[in-house]
Amino acid sequence: MVQARQFEKLRIAVIGAGIVGVSTALWLQRDGHDVVLIDREGPAAGTSYGNGGVLAACGIIPVNAPGLLTNAPGMLLRADSPLFLRWSYLPKLLPWLTRYLARANDHDTRHVAKALQALLYDSYEQHLALARGTGAARWLKPSDYLYVYKDRHAFQKEAYGWAVRRDMGVAWQELEGAALQDYDPIFSGTRNFAVRMAGHGTITDPGKYVEALCAHFCREGGELLIANVQDFERSEGSVSGVTTEAGRIDCDAMVLAGGVWSKPLAQKLGLSVPMESERGYHIDLINPSVMPRAPMMLASGKFVVTPMEGRIRCAGIVEFGGLNARASRGPIALLQRQIHEAIPGLHYERFEQWMGHRPAPCDSIPFIGPIAKAPNCYCAFGHHHIGLTGGPKTGRLIADMIARRVNNIDLAPFDVSRFTRQSLTQSRSG
Repeated sequence: MVQARQFEKLRIAVIGAGIVGVSTALWLQRDGHDVVLIDREGPAAGTSYGNGGVLAACGIIPVNAPGLLTNAPGMLLRADSPLFLRWSYLPKLLPWLTRYLARANDHDTRHVAKALQALLYDSYEQHLALARGTGAARWLKPSDYLYVYKDRHAFQKEAYGWAVRRDMGVAWQELEGAALQDYDPIFSGTRNFAVRMAGHGTITDPGKYVEALCAHFCREGGELLIANVQDFERSEGSVSGVTTEAGRIDCDAMVLAGGVWSKPLAQKLGLSVPMESERGYHIDLINPSVMPRAPMMLASGKFVVTPMEGRIRCAGIVEFGGLNARASRGPIALLQRQIHEAIPGLHYERFEQWMGHRPAPCDSIPFIGPIAKAPNCYCAFGHHHIGLTGGPKTGRLIADMIARRVNNIDLAPFDVSRFTRQSLTQSRSG
């Protein structure tokens, strides 16, 4: 008879209070650990506030799918393109960009899709489990998710991505002409074709949702510290403390879940990751005259249109320009033009705008797991476009690793040392 492993209560520091960090903190707390959550601004202060609010279980196709290498130059020159680049940032971006574009092929795309499918396929159920018994549940809703096209021909131009989704088990219903208008008449004839996927979910206020999860964590005895993490203290190879501007936090284990800001902290622990900021934008249309029936991706502009409490959120755009540059005007103007073109009868009291930073690994797969040079430290960052969708399961996976529980996901694609191993293999072969 195999004896159960004796429970060991640990003091665990989780760095980052977005959806990934808060999810991780909650699952660790539910395992009985003493958890402190550390963030430089507070819960949902970054990307978890500004995301599109869709639990996109189908979001398994990376941006750098086949065709990007040939299409990207033209996209950068088109006024209606959702791809933007601050040219002054290009020299710094180039090493990452070279590795990113090298993966725009069928083999790597399918590798990413398979990994993300395992992480995302049950995202709504994972959010239900996370939010159950908390004040956050009120913002979690089941929903369809639509990809909306001008016509069938536009849909067929993206046949590759849909073929990969089909091969990974994604199912959908096609809506064309009158069928789409019957489902949602909001388009007034501007769109004639859509793919409808059931079994998805939406968060009707992402910021308040994550804040409510964090408030529950604190009520259950968790600690929230608003401070900048400066460094780590080591003892016999493991991290024994986190140094912040507010003082030192003792810990038996540590989780790095700070999104794009995790990269310099990981370097302090001996882990170098090829990750960039992919700047994303949203506009909130306050008190709109019409409301979509379900969240949707407007395929022509590659942005999400999500019905939320008292507003419609239009979120998307890919811009490369680093962490320090101010928000650009072009992406906001593009979102405004395209939403009015798609929904010409739309009126609203005012709009609010936002820009944030998606953590973008060059292979579009998050880093989830322990750091070799600091084995009591775990990575949970790099979720690119799927942080909200994959946050709860990522937190559960980290909790399983710390408890040494076996799970049914192949974690090899998420290995935090995968690029280190590749570099060693290349140097040996050379």
